[in-house]
Amino acid sequence: MKFIHTADLHLGANPDAGKKYSECRGQEIWDTFSRLITECNEKEADLLLIAGDLFHRQPLLRELKELDYLFSKLVKTKVVFIAGNHDYLKWDSYYRTFHWSENVFPLLSDKMQCADFPELSACVYGFSYHQREIAENRYDKAKPWGKESCEILLAHGGDEKHIPMNKKELLSLGYDYIALGHIHKPGIVEKNKANYAGAPEPIDRNDTGAHGYILGEVKDGRLTTEFIPFASREYVHMDVHVNADVTNARKWFLKSFKKEECRIFIR
Repeated sequence: MKFIHTADLHLGANPDAGKKYSECRGQEIWDTFSRLITECNEKEADLLLIAGDLFHRQPLLRELKELDYLFSKLVKTKVVFIAGNHDYLKWDSYYRTFHWSENVFPLLSDKMQCADFPELSACVYGFSYHQREIAENRYDKAKPWGKESCEILLAHGGDEKHIPMNKKELLSLGYDYIALGHIHKPGIVEKNKANYAGAPEPIDRNDTGAHGYILGEVKDGRLTTEFIPFASREYVHMDVHVNADVTNARKWFLKSFKKEECRIFIR
């Protein structure tokens, strides 16, 4: 069984709005997600796991239709996702009434739910945010229900305002894998056991370093994971030193940027 774990796509975001270099970034975030759908098909993934913040804010109805169209292009992959703190379920959220393609299994309750896939011997658990902030640790007693041989948790949070988590308690719950979201940089909590996928595209100037997704595979009863770089661009912070040898043209270029705005996009 193969799965792709992603999170924090922030569809609808417009990073560094107003900057000349950022004019295309909003569309690039959608384009990267579309490439990820193609990646699921090419790698023949059984599950696409999205650990919150699919959208940067409350999704519009037309955006959900576009998202579901992309999901419908999946050949064999089933989708399980939760809503995070950015796209949390308000009382009038379109999430509440939208009808998804038959391969999409949203876990949108604020109580623990389970998407069971007996044909994969896998079960995916999770719950969604119904408010912007949750200050209590709601995962400390969220044990799996023992429905399948491979049990996966989708969890979004990790700071004091967004479901604080205790690493030891989290790992002791008994899940075979914990797919984490909310932190934009990829990170390993426990190798092959619990990972932050990070945002597939950098969302702001502080999202430096590689961005991508987690590829997981269960084979002969053993689960392994691998980080796959996938972003179309990367933020690189640079210090630029000016001295008496700098030409007038270079001086004009350097003066046109504040120090904290001087960065490069790498495609």
